Amino acid sequence: MHTNAADSEVTSLSASSPTRSPRRPAYFVQSPSRDSHDGEKTATSFHSTPVLSPMGSPPHSHSSSSRYSKINGSKRKAHGGDRKFAMIEEEGLLHDGDREREGLPRRCYVLAFVVGFSLLFAFFSLILYAAAKPQKPKILVKSITFEQLKVQAGQDAGGIGTDMITMNATLRMMYRNTGTFFGVHVTSSPIDLSFSQITIGSGTIKKFYQSRKSQRTVVVNMIGDKTPLYGSGSTLVPPPPPAPIPIMSKKKKKGPIVIVEPPAPPAPVPMRLNFTVKSHAYVLGKLVHPKFYKRIVCLINFEHKKLNKHIALTNNCTVTSV
Repeated sequence: MHTNAADSEVTSLSASSPTRSPRRPAYFVQSPSRDSHDGEKTATSFHSTPVLSPMGSPPHSHSSSSRYSKINGSKRKAHGGDRKFAMIEEEGLLHDGDREREGLPRRCYVLAFVVGFSLLFAFFSLILYAAAKPQKPKILVKSITFEQLKVQAGQDAGGIGTDMITMNATLRMMYRNTGTFFGVHVTSSPIDLSFSQITIGSGTIKKFYQSRKSQRTVVVNMIGDKTPLYGSGSTLVPPPPPAPIPIMSKKKKKGPIVIVEPPAPPAPVPMRLNFTVKSHAYVLGKLVHPKFYKRIVCLINFEHKKLNKHIALTNNCTVTSV
């Protein structure tokens, strides 16, 4: 009788517990106990003792496993936090390294571009300069013509009496630009005509531009006005006509016959022409700016009979590069 009651009072925790609990089922058995020995049921107390199910585990193992799981969970959280921090720190270092590797070319990109472009531009400029430098202009002095050359007495600025010379001449030369890909700007130093180390006339070339592979005739007017000679002008004065020389005739009836002999020609007067022709080529602006200087020296033998006539200077001039 008691056995049936006890069996009927066995309840399954699995039936009353929700199905969503992941815990294993535990069975509890309630047994009656009597307070007195006389058999009267004054009070009934039930003591529940857990009984392990076939698939169950002891309660203390469940509590210890829960504590173990909590400890392991906290350890896992701690280790997980450390690993997460280490991963974040490593990612930060990687990102910093990537930034450094990426930032270096970016910072140096402009500098590398400027340096490379400068080197390339300098190399190109050197090529242009090397190609332009040998293409020097050619200058040929053709002739000079004295329209006027007059010597007369006068006084210098200090009131000293001396011979004064006044002259006017025209100088002709041919200028040729041999450059194949550039033009030149041409000027000159003062063109001095000197006699006995005294400059008696001067002129200059008016600035002009000569295009590539072309040439022109340059005309320069040279003027000298009352330049003191200080005793050196005697050779510039033409000799006076000779006096007639009387010759006695062999015939007595006739008087003497006057024969005028031609005067001896005066010696040529040496003069010197000295100047420098300056040519500037702007191939690439002022960066590639070759310069060509030609120093020209001409020796002139002036004769009075050659006034208003062309005096050839082609073979009497030397042209040297400066």
